Amino acid sequence: MKLENSILKVLVYFDMFQYPITYEEIKFFIDLKASDFELSSTLKQMLCDGQVFRLNEFYSVQNNYELAERRIKGNKHAGHLLQRAYKISEFLFLFPFVRGIGISGSLSKNFADPNADIDFFLITKSNRLWISRTFLHLFKKLTFLVKKQHWFCMNYFVDEDAMLIEEKNVFTAMELITLLPACGNGSLGKFFNANDWAREYYPNYRHRNFTAHGTMHDPWYKKVIEWLFENRLGDRLDDYFLRLTSRRWKKKEDEMRLNIKGNRMGIRTGKHYSKPNPNHFQEKILMLYYTRLHEFDIGEQVGVS
Repeated sequence: MKLENSILKVLVYFDMFQYPITYEEIKFFIDLKASDFELSSTLKQMLCDGQVFRLNEFYSVQNNYELAERRIKGNKHAGHLLQRAYKISEFLFLFPFVRGIGISGSLSKNFADPNADIDFFLITKSNRLWISRTFLHLFKKLTFLVKKQHWFCMNYFVDEDAMLIEEKNVFTAMELITLLPACGNGSLGKFFNANDWAREYYPNYRHRNFTAHGTMHDPWYKKVIEWLFENRLGDRLDDYFLRLTSRRWKKKEDEMRLNIKGNRMGIRTGKHYSKPNPNHFQEKILMLYYTRLHEFDIGEQVGVS
């Protein structure tokens, strides 16, 4: 029963995104250790019992082959988009105080629909996050002129003093272990080490390769710009951009503005981080997930009240 429930939890989670998964993905995401014999035998029994369904090479809690077709198309498009994302990350690394870049969102799960964004997670130098973020977002404003802003969705920033993700739950653990290291100078490795708590949810994630796609070195002009701000002026400017951005986003939240996808706009800001407001999308996903677990009668068994 424990293995069955573990399999169901994974399938239910991905089913919220209409995404059937492979045998190898089930094996990676289950929250306990299981041999290939145990896993394959349990899956065969669950198929016979009608608990799960086989959609070609994928498994799902829905008997809907359109989901498999949707995934195949999304995987193909993601392959093309990932090539672009890696090139963009190398460009973004050239901005002052950037130390590491990862690809997040649906693209990190190897899926992209025709209107998909390219989402990035960025690590910056300590105490210079807000200068770095401001430079990057000033550049992003230029991308609106050529309607390429969806290629530069820089949603989550931390600096080298805030590697630990505070919200520890199944959603943040999933986003963490599927984050694709794009480029950096070693900071991403430190980030993953600092968030080893994710193995409590996904113990097999340690077997992933967390080496950045490209190891980058700072060009001379980046070093010069950083040197110009390594002083009290830089400290004050970083604090000023923090206050300015916090005020702007508080106004957006107070006015309950929605983004182009219809989701509430909002970020949480601090000296060492800038991240999406967890009370919006993250909480919606968790509430839906726990509701779905109850529908499969496994909520009580995984500690969901």
